[in-house]
Amino acid sequence: MVSNTSTRKGFSLVIVESPAKARTIGRFLGNEYVVEASIGHIRDLPSVASEIPEKYRKEKWSRLGVNVDANFQPIYIVPNEKRKQIKKLSDLIKGAKEVYLATDEDREGEAISWHLVETLKPKVPIHRLVFHEITKKAIQNALTSPRSINNDLVQAQETRRIIDRLYGYEVSPLLWYKIRPKLSAGRVQSVAVRLIVERERERIAFCSAMYWDLLGNFAVKNETKSFQAGLILVGKRKIPTGKDFDSTTGKLLNPNGCLLLDESSAKNLAARLLPLPAKVKSVEEKPYTERPYAPFTTSTLQQEANRKFGFTARTTMSLAQNLYENGYITYMRTDSTNLSDEAIRAARNHVLNEYGQDYLPASPRIYKTNVKNAQEAHEAIRPAGSSFELPENLKDKLTHEQFRLYDLIWKRTVASQMSDARGKRKQLIVEIDDAQFSVSGKTIEFSGYLRAYVEGSDDPDAELADREVLLPSVRSGDELQTLALDPKSHATMPPARYSEAALTKVLTDRGIGRPSTYASIIETILNRNYVFKKGGALVPTWVAFAVCQLMERHLPDLINYDFTAQMEDQLDAISRGELGHLRYLKDFYFGTEFQETHPHMSGLKPLLNHKTEEINAREVNTIFLTHQNTNDPEPIVVRIGKFGPFLQQGERTGNLPEDLPPDELTPEKATELLNNAQRAEEPLGFDPDSGKPIFVKSGRFGPYLQRGNSDDEEKQNVSLLKGMTPETIDLETALKLLSLPRNLGKNPENNEDILARDGKFGPYIVCGKETRSLPNGVSPLSIELDQALELLAQPKFRGRRENTKQTEPLKTFGDSPVTGKQVKLLSGRFGSYVTDGETNATLPKDITIEELTFDRAIDLLAERAAKGKTTKRTTRKKSVKKTVKKTAKKK
Repeated sequence: MVSNTSTRKGFSLVIVESPAKARTIGRFLGNEYVVEASIGHIRDLPSVASEIPEKYRKEKWSRLGVNVDANFQPIYIVPNEKRKQIKKLSDLIKGAKEVYLATDEDREGEAISWHLVETLKPKVPIHRLVFHEITKKAIQNALTSPRSINNDLVQAQETRRIIDRLYGYEVSPLLWYKIRPKLSAGRVQSVAVRLIVERERERIAFCSAMYWDLLGNFAVKNETKSFQAGLILVGKRKIPTGKDFDSTTGKLLNPNGCLLLDESSAKNLAARLLPLPAKVKSVEEKPYTERPYAPFTTSTLQQEANRKFGFTARTTMSLAQNLYENGYITYMRTDSTNLSDEAIRAARNHVLNEYGQDYLPASPRIYKTNVKNAQEAHEAIRPAGSSFELPENLKDKLTHEQFRLYDLIWKRTVASQMSDARGKRKQLIVEIDDAQFSVSGKTIEFSGYLRAYVEGSDDPDAELADREVLLPSVRSGDELQTLALDPKSHATMPPARYSEAALTKVLTDRGIGRPSTYASIIETILNRNYVFKKGGALVPTWVAFAVCQLMERHLPDLINYDFTAQMEDQLDAISRGELGHLRYLKDFYFGTEFQETHPHMSGLKPLLNHKTEEINAREVNTIFLTHQNTNDPEPIVVRIGKFGPFLQQGERTGNLPEDLPPDELTPEKATELLNNAQRAEEPLGFDPDSGKPIFVKSGRFGPYLQRGNSDDEEKQNVSLLKGMTPETIDLETALKLLSLPRNLGKNPENNEDILARDGKFGPYIVCGKETRSLPNGVSPLSIELDQALELLAQPKFRGRRENTKQTEPLKTFGDSPVTGKQVKLLSGRFGSYVTDGETNATLPKDITIEELTFDRAIDLLAERAAKGKTTKRTTRKKSVKKTVKKTAKKK
């Protein structure tokens, strides 16, 4: 809460979503206003069975949280962690003369305002404040022209929430039952997974091709500076490039029109041409103009921040949210490239002051957007206010990552109002006998907007120099010196995997989902193990392949790109009041109108009615490898099992490394893994005491030893020690490992045994209740009694309790407005956390130490405090498990 209301009555209450936003707005309002945060949504559909109200639990639709038999009436509940904040808001309303709902201006913000009214039921006048930047002028303008809650936007958000609930809760159990537990399906999530899987299929099917050409090094006679040109033609046949090959066969698409050189023929051609005279066949010069990019939308900001800084979509949105809530940029969830007249004036003033009159076009640039939903087509993302604070003035107020993002937004906005870049492109063709070489050059005559902003580059000035390719001033017929002709080999490359930026772009281009949700979608598919990251690329897992197979074969419309995009259009139509939400929900769930455009889509419920019986689990969980001998009676396949994917060929099976990308699992690699697994079935030796065989095996979590056959109920497994590999294990070492724990002898102080063990956190010794970790380099197989006694004589290192007294905070901030104590970021046993002396809040994984600001720390603490003390965690987990089991049985 921003203002103290203990002695005041008749104030105006302003409710926003976050404490940071409340603090910023509070700075612009007088004492007659109190600004308080709802801390996000205050109610939602039930997330677990225990949250379903008692009176609905026996209804057949209750697990959905939506009464599909009564016009899709949602069952909203207030989570326990929100009750404290709701009571706080309710108490404030009792003393208020009016309520202003200042939540964000999109559908989600409109829905939060509606839920606040429905839950708090204020008896005083209610006003909806709408603004797209948090500046004093914007807030004052909003107060002079409030409006009512837009029910069309609320209906659109509620419909989207219900659709996503029905899709997820109806389809996900099918995946649990047919593939494996804890999987999820989603309207946009499943389509995103399909895109990533299809790209990997293209990479798997790809067949590389090798080709050669010549790189010539030429110079104008009597000049020392040279230039290079590549071979493009011999006789009348083109020298191929990558696009001239079939990606699935590696063969030329037009073998008659192209000359395919190998190393030998390339060297022979170079030897033939080198002594022959070279001349300029033609010079073609054309002017070009480059227009500046439009200001940022949510999607383009995520893409550019990923390309330039490597930010994930989640990081970008978190930083942008913080910048917005503190009044530095406009609202960050937008599909519009439009700028207000005020913003255009500010940008043009900066162009004039920073770069001069030549860089300012005669009239403002106007950018149009194709967004259909007028409610969401507000301004582009730009610096807030009417003057655009210079980035260098904010260096001391922002974190390093916030500054980089603000600087990016500032440059893109200002550059959007600058003059075009102009220059000339030149193509020069060199001829030697029947061969032709080509080179392209580019000069920048006027840099225009490139002075401020170059996409994908941090340093526009350096990038401008790199962009120019200068060629000599020559005319057709001029003679040249051939300094060298070097044969060069090339290989065609498979299509690149999607990065977060590339996935965001393709989803945006196809009209699938909303850019504001892409961060959470990418996070979900990573957390669900559908995808993992290799470098910056998104790599699908074999589980993702199985899920796609099931949906493509049995639920094709649910992951159809056009169908998903049409759903987005229809949800937009609801927000504009052009389509009734109830009709749409009935069509989607029970099926009527959808059959006109998608005859196989009879509605979600009838579509799923008999799928449990129809779907063969073995078939959808079997993925055949490509490029195999089709005549092989026992092909190698990937199977998805209870404990993960594995290889199978007839009776042979083998584990798959979890970090092996699917396109790297060639038939040769698969055969190698199967052979290794087969060798693991041959014992290393036999235990001299029991006579049981000892095997070195490889599992999901690494290599391990097994004493006894797989069907032996008393078999024993033990992991290898750190640093050990299967190749270095002999029978003697294996027997020592299997003998752990190892008794070192008696402790003379208490006469108790001292045992050497290997545990989850490494090797250690134990004596009664006392334990000590072994130092690096000391093995439980070789440690002696005297060493153990020496370790036990030392004080026990208790990590967190003792260490936190000595360790400096990772980061410190100002005093908490709640406790008055300094806010600190500390390192704990389970990760970093923020504390104000009374409340501790875990630092989310998507926020780095550098990104954490004082405002964000206060938000985290407020959110944690609003939840109160955590209780009954075990009960909650058990209820979730019971729900999953019951759902699976019903299916």
